[in-house]
Amino acid sequence: MFGSFGWMELLLILIIVLIIFGAGKIPQLGEGLGKAIKGFKKSVNEPDAIDVTAAGPEAQPPQPAAQIQQSAQTAAPPPQQAGAAPPSRTSQG
Repeated sequence: MFGSFGWMELLLILIIVLIIFGAGKIPQLGEGLGKAIKGFKKSVNEPDAIDVTAAGPEAQPPQPAAQIQQSAQTAAPPPQQAGAAPPSRTSQG
């Protein structure tokens, strides 16, 4: 179907592309299309790589479970005893 393009059809397509995009944009379009095809071929041919490195200085090493539990206990307010009244707020005015 598409293999039967002659030189007249290709010339007509080139003229239409020149009218639509202009002569200045043709090199940029070709470069972008070439990079896209190159990137696609590269991604198809390379096996999937998993990045296992740290993500920079902001990445912190994992903490042991005991440290996490200890920090959670120190950050939480102490539980109230059963039957104890909540602290009352008095306004001075």
